[in-house]
Amino acid sequence: MKTEPSVTPMIDRPKSGFNDYAERINGRAAMLGFVALVLFELVTGQAIVTWLGLR
Repeated sequence: MKTEPSVTPMIDRPKSGFNDYAERINGRAAMLGFVALVLFELVTGQAIVTWLGLR
């Protein structure tokens, strides 16, 4: 005789580690960083590597 559960448990996905939420946050942070870099270069007229003294 096989017994089946009457209620399916709701399992919350963790907000840390390798999961879809972390990938979404990393992607958004990368997009914001790229836009900030482009705006910086437009405002100052020089590349970030020049501003940092690497070139």
